Amino acid sequence: MNLTTRCPNCGTAFRVQPVQLSARGGKVRCGKCTHVFDGVAALIAEGEQGAAQAETEPSPQLALFAASRKSPVAGAGEAANEDAPVADFLDEEPPRGRSWSLAFGVGLLLIALAAQATHYFRTEIAAMVPESRPYLAAACATLKCDLELPRRPKLMAIESSDLQADGRRDNVIVLNAVLRNQAQFAQEYPALELTLTDERDEAVARRVLMPMDYLAGHPAEQISRGMDAGADAPLRVYFDTGGLRAVGYRMYLFFP
Repeated sequence: MNLTTRCPNCGTAFRVQPVQLSARGGKVRCGKCTHVFDGVAALIAEGEQGAAQAETEPSPQLALFAASRKSPVAGAGEAANEDAPVADFLDEEPPRGRSWSLAFGVGLLLIALAAQATHYFRTEIAAMVPESRPYLAAACATLKCDLELPRRPKLMAIESSDLQADGRRDNVIVLNAVLRNQAQFAQEYPALELTLTDERDEAVARRVLMPMDYLAGHPAEQISRGMDAGADAPLRVYFDTGGLRAVGYRMYLFFP
C-alpha cells in the first residue's frame, strides 16, 4: 500500500511505503530541499492524495532512499532520476563529535579526581605501597608539599623502661627505654612524656621529650627517615631533678 507524505518546508509530496516509515522511526529527509521532517506526522489524508499525486514529480515508481544510499534507484528511466525529488529515511544516531567531547571531558575529570586523591592520601599511599614513596617525594618536591611518615600511636609501643639514679652524680637520674614500631611500614618517631611521681603517685615534675631530645647524637637525616617496620629504638636520657624527691615515674608516647 502506498502512502503519501508532504515536506512541510517546500510542499513537495512523496510516495512512501509503511515499512519504510516504521523501519526508521518515520524520519525523512526531503530530496528536494533536504529538510528533515516526521514523515508519519506529515502523511496526507486519503481525500487529499489524488491532488497530491498530481503534484508529485514525474516518476511515481522512484523508491525512497535510506541514509546510507547516495543515489536514487532508477525506475522509469534516466530522466526520472534527474527530475524526481528523493526523500531519505534517517537512522537515529548520536552526533559523534559530541560523544567524543563528552568522553574526553569525563576522562579529564577522572584524572583530576585521581590526582587530588593521590595528593590528599599521599602519606597513606606511601605507607601501603613503599615503592611509590620516591615518586611521591619527587612530586611533592615539585608541588612544594611535605611527604610525612605515618603516625599510628596504637602501632607504636614502649617495650621496656626503667628510671635509676646516676651513681656518679647527685640529683641526676637516667631513663632507659626501648621503643618498637609494630607496624608493617616505617613510622615517624613519637614524642615521649615523662612524669616523675612522689610516694602518693602524684606528679612532681613532667617533661616532654621530642625525637631530637632522646636521640641526641643521631644524624637528623636518620631521624627523618623514621623507624623501620618492626624495628626497635633503644634510648638513654639523663635528667637533673634539681633535688626533687621522686620515687616513681609514668611514661607514654604520642604524636603531637
